[in-house]
Amino acid sequence: IHGGACSLGHPLGVSGTRIIITLISALKQNNLSRGVAALCIGGGEATALAVEVI
Repeated sequence: IHGGACSLGHPLGVSGTRIIITLISALKQNNLSRGVAALCIGGGEATALAVEVI
């Protein structure tokens, strides 16, 4: 909905935090309870985080 790390900018050290905070904000704005944030680490690695707003 709000784009990924490239569209948001890539401040060193906070790109993951920024994506997670944007996800939580989008969940609250759209009255949703679950979402997934996916992050590319580089070098063929990645991580994902499932979030549930309670």
